[in-house]
Amino acid sequence: MGNGKMLLDFSGAKVSFDNFKQFSPYFYHVDEVGDQVVRDIYFKKNFHDASKEMEGYIRNGVSGQDEVPESVKQLFRQTQSIPGWLDYELIKKGAELCMRSNLDALISLRDYCLMGGYDFAYLNKPLIATEALKKGAVKRLSETLDFWINVTRYGALEIHNKGYEFAIKTRLIHSYARLSIRKHYPNWDTENWGEPINSWDMTATYIGFSLVFMHSLHKLGAQISEEEEKGLFHLWKYVGYLLGIPELLLPNDKKEATRYFYLWTSIQPPADEDSVLLAHSLLDESLINPALKYGFQRRNLRYLHICCTWFLLDNEVCKRLQIPEVAGRKVFPLVKRTITKIYEKTVSRDARIRKGNQSQMKVLSDYHRIMQGSNFH
Repeated sequence: MGNGKMLLDFSGAKVSFDNFKQFSPYFYHVDEVGDQVVRDIYFKKNFHDASKEMEGYIRNGVSGQDEVPESVKQLFRQTQSIPGWLDYELIKKGAELCMRSNLDALISLRDYCLMGGYDFAYLNKPLIATEALKKGAVKRLSETLDFWINVTRYGALEIHNKGYEFAIKTRLIHSYARLSIRKHYPNWDTENWGEPINSWDMTATYIGFSLVFMHSLHKLGAQISEEEEKGLFHLWKYVGYLLGIPELLLPNDKKEATRYFYLWTSIQPPADEDSVLLAHSLLDESLINPALKYGFQRRNLRYLHICCTWFLLDNEVCKRLQIPEVAGRKVFPLVKRTITKIYEKTVSRDARIRKGNQSQMKVLSDYHRIMQGSNFH
């Protein structure tokens, strides 16, 4: 039924509950190293000074001789050490898939990965606890896009480069959020929801950036080579490693990812009231985002995102999230798919990579401009 069945068909994976006991403890497992860094640095200074200090370590490295807390040394011992399995050539292929997918990549991230994630009720609880609704979807989209683009460019994940920096900073943001939730949110239901931003939920999120993302591109007409597929999983495996996710939880291919995802979804109830609020905040982002000047343009963009959401997610998910039913909703995605197929056949791969990178960077700079020049902070 629905997307789960489509993912199974797409990956060809055979799923079972055989490894459930191996994975389920990670629902209560967190990145203790990141948490200790936040206690030692962020909780002992003002946020700006702490961020500046950590930025220096990220960009310049930390050696055993540096006078820094043991937790900081531990964090950088791990992240500055290149795992034996890492293959930069494969990462490059994954980055190229992300870039050459052009705006289809951003549609996939928004209307399938992000929106589909809202259907898992427990996964959303940290967003609600950290008041993501108050901060608004423009800010969340801007941050997600910033992170995704910066870790998927050429050479981005080499040590001290921009993607590496984004991964470490995101890791510390997760730790900061987790410790803040534990401190300020007495109603957190650990038994049912797991630890805030736990390792198992993190795995599911990163499978969203690999397996689910790739499935979405496939639905939108992309032809993905075996090398690109391997590269995409390898890229996100390394990002996950930098984020402190245990290596056991980082899948190498779509079959493994599907099996891991299947186990995780078994403990997640479907959308609740919070899910619906988050979904509608994302839908309405187009109406409040000043990137487009006129109201009719914004309404049209919202309509196109609604069409893509119905096309990429299954009907049951859309109904649970109360996505509005709109007329002619299959037309735009089907036209888009046809155009993608023709574009892939007629334009060279190198040209598509260059064009896709430019288009994605343009969207990111629009979001940066909006966040700097408005009250969205």
